[in-house]
Order: sequence, then C-alpha cells, then structure tokens
Amino acid sequence: MAASLLFAGSSAQAQVRPDDGAGAYATGHYRNLFAEAGHSPKQVRAKIDAAYAQLFHGDPQTQSVAFAAGRNANGPLMYLTDWANHDVRTEGMSYGMMISVQLGRKAEFDALWNWAKTYMYVSDPKHPSYGYFSWSCKTDGSPNSETPAPDGEEYFAMALLFAGNRWPGGHGIYDYHAEAERLLTAMRHRKVMTGPTKFGPRSVGPEVNEEHAMILFVPGIMPQPFTDPSYHLPAFYELWARWGPEADRAFWMRAAAVSRAFFVKTTNPETGLAPDYANFDGTPHTTRFAQSSDFGYDAWRVASNWSVDWSWWHKAHSEQHLSDRIQRFFAGQGINDYGPVYTLDGKPLGATPGLTHEDHPAGLVGTNAVAGLAATDRARARLFTEALWNTPIPSGHNRYYDGMLYLMSMMHAGGEFRIWGPVRPHGSPLRHAALGSAQ
Repeated sequence: MAASLLFAGSSAQAQVRPDDGAGAYATGHYRNLFAEAGHSPKQVRAKIDAAYAQLFHGDPQTQSVAFAAGRNANGPLMYLTDWANHDVRTEGMSYGMMISVQLGRKAEFDALWNWAKTYMYVSDPKHPSYGYFSWSCKTDGSPNSETPAPDGEEYFAMALLFAGNRWPGGHGIYDYHAEAERLLTAMRHRKVMTGPTKFGPRSVGPEVNEEHAMILFVPGIMPQPFTDPSYHLPAFYELWARWGPEADRAFWMRAAAVSRAFFVKTTNPETGLAPDYANFDGTPHTTRFAQSSDFGYDAWRVASNWSVDWSWWHKAHSEQHLSDRIQRFFAGQGINDYGPVYTLDGKPLGATPGLTHEDHPAGLVGTNAVAGLAATDRARARLFTEALWNTPIPSGHNRYYDGMLYLMSMMHAGGEFRIWGPVRPHGSPLRHAALGSAQ
C-alpha cells in the first residue's frame, strides 16, 4: 500500500503570518533564574554538565539511564531506560534527544534516534501504528506495546527540528527536517487503520483531535477520547506553525491558542493543580489508572509547559497567574516537604502504590522551579529556584523520570533550553538561538 494513501488529504489553508510575541523567540533573551539568585553562569553550566554526565554516562548500576547498544549500518545505538520498570519509552528517548540537541551532544542524539528508528518505529504500511513509534519496548528492542503515546512523538518532532537547524546537511535517518515533517504530518493526517499487532487487534488514527485542536492521550479509537494536560506544548506548536509542514501551520497556530486557554480551564482556580487526564473542556477524566483525575505524575509537567510557553512567547498573561497560583500552593505545603500526588483542591494523597517516587520528588521540585519563569512574585519564585539548586542529581531507583525532569528543569531555569532556529545562508543561527551554547 502506498504511504500516500494512508494520510487523509487536507486543502491548503491561507497562511497568516504568526505573531512573534515578546518573549525569547523575538528577543533572544532567556532568563537564568539561578544567575538571578546569585549563582555565576559558570557555576550554572557546571551543574547542568554534571547532571548530564551522571545521567548519561555515570555508573551503570546507580546513576546512568543511557546505555550504548552496539551499532548498525546507520552507526552507534543508544537507549535511555526507565530503570525502575526495565523498559525503554518514547517519552524518555525523546527527552534524551531534546536534552542532547540543547547541550550540543550530537553523538548521543544520533545514537538515541538510531535506536528509536531501529526498534520503536513502525515501518510496515499495513500496521495500524504505521508512521508512529511503539511507546514501550524492552531493552533488547522487542515491543511491550505496538501503539504510540503522543508525548513521545511531540518531543521527537521538536528535537528533530532543532537538530535540523543546529546540524543541517544530514542524510537518511539523519535528515532531521525530513524526519520531523513526516512525523508531524502523520500526527495530524494519519487515517484510521485497524489491524493485528502482537498484542491483539488495534485501531489507530491521528494523534490530534481536529475539532478541538488538541493532542490526544492516545490515538487509539475509543468511545470517549480525551487529552492529557501535560501533553499540551504551545511553545512547540508556535514553532511548528513556522517550520512545520506548510499545510498544517494554521492548525498549529490554533492549537497553541487552544492550549493556553485549556491550561486555565483544567487547573484548579485555587491551587493551580491540573489532573493527569482531562476532557476537552478541561474537566478531569477518570480512568482505571490510579489518580487519573488527580494531580499525579504526568501532571507535574503542566506548570513547566505553560511557563516555558510564557518565556518563549509572552502571549498569555494567564500563564503568569497560573505560576503564581501553583507556587503559592506548594509554598504553603512546605517548600522542602510537599509530596508527589494531590487532589485538585490540594489534599495530599501520598505516593501511588507500586511506584517508586520519593516522598519529595526531584522531578516535581524541578518543574515547580521552572514555574518561576512566568511567576510575578519573584521573591517566592526564588525559593523554588534555590530548592532546585540544592536538590541532588537523582540516582538509584528513581533516576529515570525524576532525573529527566530534573535535568530539563535545570536547563530551563539556567537559560540553557533554547530555540534553535534555521541557519542563515552564511551559517550563523537566527537571533533567538544566537545565545545558545555553541558546541
């Protein structure tokens, strides 16, 4: 079956020049919350580099989550594992790629992408997940699932676009722009396909809900589709509205605006806490999974998402109010004491049985600090910045999810997570990437 037959057509839409806002995209300035708190830029970069070294190249039994896995015709292979659950997830692989492109680590970026394309990518045109990535695999590459989770595809696409801008001229799977465009096209236009998998028949379609312009929790066909607030990434959608497939740019502009309004709808008006899963109107969505309608582990990321959006674009002042709200709530719980899971109105629930996150998890410490990029109460925000600065690099059983959020939060708070724009003809990056680390 020809690949072109698997994507629903869409007529070309009139292109409207996007508003560049007044954030880092327009100015090239990225706040360094640690420097504002009195730490030198050299100390900040050293701390970020130490976290990268430990999580990617540290002791394999107690520190690292990234592991070399030989090589194939495309070069070296590397996977990034959820150590506690002994699997490889598109979430972690795409986070690892994003971290690597931001820090200029091309060898690690390419090895992670090579592993993802080799083992996770579904290349069979007759498979219901064709064009996507299996969200979970064993460390030997065999699948635990043959269906995707859209947060992985979102971070893959954004990391690939940054890589194409930072390291142009690649070929094959390392033609990063071409790979990103194929993935973004599939995310919106993949036709619904039903067929067998190793785990039974599945029906899989687009990863977005067209009517609501929202990312789906899963693209599998279900009676009541819903979303995950932590999958909403308007900061990325704005860039796809500029650099993604031309026919879809108006859609991603709309999706960015929708997500900004959705953050207000889905968060509690007193605490600023969002649920793990939500309906398209923002109300919590209950599933068989524990705490799906509460502030759980997925929801840790929501404040970081809206705060980075504010930092890069300055388009929704509501994001500032949301950051003030959630930092006020967690300050009231004790800046060094709050737990991992809460009801939306702020009642602590404690760790989920069977999960291994600490009582005061480093990942949540990180995302709460990133909220300071949008907060207006800078004195209170600085308390969260210092709490992250003083948090050790995650190690041991909890080092995967906490470690990835910790490192990305350090980069956001330290001004080292940036927009890498297209290269000018003479080779210099656009202004909004000019302050990026030139490695």
